[in-house]
Amino acid sequence: MSITTYKPSRGDLERLSKFRAPYQQTIDELKVKLKGIKYGCLEQDCYSPIEFVVGRVKTVESLLKKAEKKGVQVGNGNWIEDIEQHVYDIAGLRVVTRYLEDIREVQQILCEREDFQVVEITDYIETPKESGYRSVHLVVRYPTYHGSQKKEVLCEIQLRTMSMNFWATNEHELRYKYDEKLPVEMKEQLRRAADTAYELDLQMAQFRREIRTSQEMRLEDTVANEDKLEEIFSLYVKKDFNRAAELYQTYFGRDHDFAYNPKLQMIDEMLNSRLLKKPVS
Repeated sequence: MSITTYKPSRGDLERLSKFRAPYQQTIDELKVKLKGIKYGCLEQDCYSPIEFVVGRVKTVESLLKKAEKKGVQVGNGNWIEDIEQHVYDIAGLRVVTRYLEDIREVQQILCEREDFQVVEITDYIETPKESGYRSVHLVVRYPTYHGSQKKEVLCEIQLRTMSMNFWATNEHELRYKYDEKLPVEMKEQLRRAADTAYELDLQMAQFRREIRTSQEMRLEDTVANEDKLEEIFSLYVKKDFNRAAELYQTYFGRDHDFAYNPKLQMIDEMLNSRLLKKPVS
């Protein structure tokens, strides 16, 4: 029976409401856990691969449409129970990241969790949909206790960058507006836009690598300069002023700037002001 003609009875609506409840609980619990990953990473590394998390349980209307697409005979037999066997994204979460590398990091974190099990991974980044859609979809089996009853619920977690999410959100709204019948020209424009968004992700990933390389080089430089200043300071404390002044000139000369590091700047200013006044015999 097609959902275009079938109208759920009051009893069916009550059953669907009870059916959806554990899924809503799963969304609520997993959102807390995903946000826990975000804030835990921020505390540890001052950076989180997770930008934000959103979630939803399919509405009754959306659920029935999806069930019919999956071949469920809506309105016949144990059709509500059949929905659970055929529809895996009744509960859905979306994790949005800044960078492509963040998606892989979040994917690894989720696969290593012990409080739920990843049962399926579909990589639409490696193999985009014909529309241009890109994302990584994880189907997880999550045990939840609804009342006194334990129930294992399937939930789909989508991993997207911000640009992927921007494209997908707009594409979804356009498909809804055109009742899933997008004009051919618009489909092609959307596909090109998806490719452009992915190129932006790749460019941002390259910028990030360059920034990280620069930061790592600066960190190595800071550590090296700290060692040099400590060596000079040790000589200064021992009153070996000549050797300290020689090393200072050898290591730094007059063309250096430690303004980026207050600690180095303080030590440097102290040594500079004192050592350069000491004659080197």
